[in-house]
Amino acid sequence: MLNGRTELHIFDRGSVIGDRYCEEVLFPHVRLFRGAIGPDFIFMDDNARSHRILAVEKLLESEDIT
Repeated sequence: MLNGRTELHIFDRGSVIGDRYCEEVLFPHVRLFRGAIGPDFIFMDDNARSHRILAVEKLLESEDIT
């Protein structure tokens, strides 16, 4: 982590679908990072289609990530 930012996550194979985004980015990185930062955590994504599926929205809501 550098100045409150993490490194860019790059998918080196295949397409990014919502489930893969949850499994490879949100679960291992964003969720834990949010826990370490606390209530002042701000999550920003680029609104890609794979970021807006119901599974992603439910995960973010369950973790109180806006």
